[in-house]
Amino acid sequence: MTIFRTCILTGALSIGTTLSAAAQDLVRVAEPNWASGRVMAALIATVIEDRLGQQVEIVPGGNAVIFAGMDRGKGEIDVHPDVWMPNQSNFTKEFVDTNGTVALSDHGYTGFSSFCAPREFAEKHNITSVFDLATPEAAAAMDRDGDGMGEIWLGAPGWTSTNQNKVKIRDYGISNFFEEIVAEEEVATASISDAINKGEGFVFYCYAPHYNWFVFDMVRLEEPAYDPEKYVMVNPSDDPEWFEKSSITVGAQEKTIHVGYSRSLEERAPMVAEFLKNIEMDVTTVNDFTNEVIVKQRDGKEVAREWIAANSDRVDGWLGL
Repeated sequence: MTIFRTCILTGALSIGTTLSAAAQDLVRVAEPNWASGRVMAALIATVIEDRLGQQVEIVPGGNAVIFAGMDRGKGEIDVHPDVWMPNQSNFTKEFVDTNGTVALSDHGYTGFSSFCAPREFAEKHNITSVFDLATPEAAAAMDRDGDGMGEIWLGAPGWTSTNQNKVKIRDYGISNFFEEIVAEEEVATASISDAINKGEGFVFYCYAPHYNWFVFDMVRLEEPAYDPEKYVMVNPSDDPEWFEKSSITVGAQEKTIHVGYSRSLEERAPMVAEFLKNIEMDVTTVNDFTNEVIVKQRDGKEVAREWIAANSDRVDGWLGL
């Protein structure tokens, strides 16, 4: 009987250890609510699953939730696939620089953000600059709902850039003539498509990498060159009077985009952490991914596997092989 109990206890401990190890093997990759974030989540998850042999769960979430999860280091969220700098610098200052609980990949790639309009409409009405929007004539030409104002999409709820754009159009004088739209990206994409099909005007936040460059004939509106002294943005989390205290009269700084990950992975899954440290992408590749996944509606992991097979040496470099 004693031997029987010992065997049961040993078996239970063995099963418990196995389950614990399995739980630790699970890596949770966040999926932000924008195009490049979605495709990067699929690529990272596929590399971890197929090349490192670890289980992955993709978890939708916004920046605040993602960074808080990585900060706790308990496996709730382990990876942010698409950290835009300086847009998300308020998060990186807290969790990367101060807390030291989150790390960024060593290599980033460059992107940009701006305002765009349908090319045919912009050329017809001689709209080349953001300042061309700050007139009653521009508002009337781009009034799609008959309320006397044009429409401008600033971004999705929860995006840092959405708040920046609210400040920017105020300081450019555009908000006097345009209705501000804050909505999910899919809603904005439908509005862009509708405006182009009808030959109507619509102004919208645009950025790269993004699939819209493959889909729509659109033009980037000119803005004054970035100057840090003229781009003063107070984060809402730091001051309830952020809008009044912010001032932006120039275009945005060129973006650097990294992968973020919880430093707890360095202990829990060191090979995954090493991969995330070394991953290096480029804007052309991510643009192509967004086109395949979002526009052509292909499965993200299927696209990732095709790309990995065609770029095995590059992926081997990320894995230290």
